[in-house]
Amino acid sequence: MTTLSDLWKTFRFLTDLETIPEDKKAFLHDFLMGEYRKREIRRIEYLLKMSGIKRTKLISDFDWKFNPKVPRDKIMAFMQTDWLKIPANLVIIGPAGVGKTHVATSLCHDAVMKGLQTVFVSLFDLTAKLAKSKNVYSLIDYYARVPVLCLDELGYVIPSKDQADAIFQIVSKRTETGTTIVTTNLVPSDWGKIFDTATASAILDRLSLNGRFITFEGRSYRSKK
Repeated sequence: MTTLSDLWKTFRFLTDLETIPEDKKAFLHDFLMGEYRKREIRRIEYLLKMSGIKRTKLISDFDWKFNPKVPRDKIMAFMQTDWLKIPANLVIIGPAGVGKTHVATSLCHDAVMKGLQTVFVSLFDLTAKLAKSKNVYSLIDYYARVPVLCLDELGYVIPSKDQADAIFQIVSKRTETGTTIVTTNLVPSDWGKIFDTATASAILDRLSLNGRFITFEGRSYRSKK
């Protein structure tokens, strides 16, 4: 099995590519392309491991027929934009069990498969990390810098004042630099139930920039099981 070390021993003294025989050129091309593909696979495996995605969910696996009111056209329209290249925000609103997390997870998985660093975290886990962190500023900076961030299940935990301020800083710093996806059981007018009014308004203002708010309605998919 040829390794990069073997390749180096063979080609290191060459200074003119034109002197390489055609069969060697073909071998070199195929070898390097194979190495590139293997490195990309390892990179994506690492990104997926670090993403926080617990179970792989694909948009193709979503049962759109179970809840006809779930707006498939709006989700597909978002996916057809350049949201992985041009920062955009997506807030998915709806009651428990209608598929918000499935869709958000599939979007994050798609981002990882295309080589983008992605973080998927529930608000419960984020507040726990903030509470335990010895350096909150570093944590804020980490979440602010990732290209794609999903905050899942906003509305099921009430953050402290300091945690709410940190969440605002994360969302604010991401404005125009990264894509933020939020799933929530609360309509925007009820965000004041988990944040103070000023913080809720400021977070919504940031998410509204290049953002879409999509509402899911219907029965819980868990009732199918």
